[in-house]
Amino acid sequence: VDRDRCQRLDLSGNTRNCFLTGNPHSHRNFISKGLRCLLNVPNTELYRNAHHRFCFQSSQSLGKKIPSLQISPGGQLPHHFSAWNIQMIRSFHTSPSRQAAPVPLFWIIVKPAQKLFAIILGRSIRNWWKSLPPNKRELFKESARKNKWKILLGVSSLGVVFVMFYFTHLEETPITGRARLLMFGKEHFKELSQMEYDMWMEEYKSQMLPETDARYQVVERVVGHLSESNKDIPQISELKWVIHVVDEPGVNAFVLPNGQVFVFTGLLDAVSDIHQLSFILGHEIAHAVLEHAAEKASLVHFLDFLSLIFLTMIWAICPRDSLAVVGQWIQSKLQEFMFDRPYSRTLEAEADKVGLQFAAKACVDVRASSVFWQQMELAETIQGQPKLPEWLSTHPSHENRAEHLDRLIPEALKIRESCNCPSLSGPDPRLIFRLNMQHLLELSKGRETPNSTQQDLSKPKLDFPHT
Repeated sequence: VDRDRCQRLDLSGNTRNCFLTGNPHSHRNFISKGLRCLLNVPNTELYRNAHHRFCFQSSQSLGKKIPSLQISPGGQLPHHFSAWNIQMIRSFHTSPSRQAAPVPLFWIIVKPAQKLFAIILGRSIRNWWKSLPPNKRELFKESARKNKWKILLGVSSLGVVFVMFYFTHLEETPITGRARLLMFGKEHFKELSQMEYDMWMEEYKSQMLPETDARYQVVERVVGHLSESNKDIPQISELKWVIHVVDEPGVNAFVLPNGQVFVFTGLLDAVSDIHQLSFILGHEIAHAVLEHAAEKASLVHFLDFLSLIFLTMIWAICPRDSLAVVGQWIQSKLQEFMFDRPYSRTLEAEADKVGLQFAAKACVDVRASSVFWQQMELAETIQGQPKLPEWLSTHPSHENRAEHLDRLIPEALKIRESCNCPSLSGPDPRLIFRLNMQHLLELSKGRETPNSTQQDLSKPKLDFPHT
């Protein structure tokens, strides 16, 4: 880490007393002796959206408040952390498949045509074989046995072509140095990402928050600080990061390859402090910097092209069309669960690692990163949502994601220290969360009624005591 280029996050400032605003039933005095703002702003007032907390200037009217980034010492969870506040969308999937930049238009047109050609070719071979008289079939088999070495040589040559194509299109991933397949030109891919940007803007044009909105300003400051702190990375300094905050309850955020950042207000409701938000946005910026969209599209199309051979064989060998359809479905599912989904999980893990490094250089409390996924795990547990096996998802499970981040945090803390960041004070937020989670589960069990096997979580009133 280049010490001279690491941007120090100013955590200095006077102690502030903040008050909850919004729901009149949730008004409580929130007094924290070590409360500090990322920006040194006089006279702060706490803005509360669900259990997401930021500080804003109170020298202006409420409609014109400008947010500064409020954190509590040690990145602790809010003192009043209720089950009502953690009822979220069933799962949090950053960078869903539909938000990846579109692949080149040529592939969009050719891909279905290739499959159709393979099906027609395979079916034609099957019908031709059925129409042959028995004696001609035997002659054909005999000819194949005599020329088996020529056939084997032809198949081997085709395999060599595919291998050569693969290795001649390998590139090194920025930052991590991992070798990956990249078939599409970066400039073409960025141009097509502009098309997707237009699509998202058309879909959410009525839900975009204005720049004067407090939530927009918080996201803008976080992204600005992350990009400034990592400006030594060319892929970050060369892009213009544009913020879009969508008034949508989904817990989601994504960054397009051209630097367009989309954050849903549901994510702002889900995070507990500015550290968690900084890590999540660092994760999404890492996806764009590492060009994961182009990489995933390249792998998918390479595998699809290879699968055309198997698709042709399935339609040629299966005696009936119904069996061929079943065989084609099995082949597609095997490709999906053996290659596509595991590869997506690998990219997510890589983005977690690089995003954590981005956050560390921005002097964020990186220990809060794993707490976010523990919160998501707790939310699903309280709501009784079924836990799907990880191999069925394109993302790692919340539990495995938290464990992976815990293993990366020591290295991230060293990066943070090398950037001359202020030392972390207060208890580890992971310890605070574990204690709070145990207390919440104990209260949940204690409030179950004898006539009900399941607790009514429609409006739970479970608050943690002050820690």
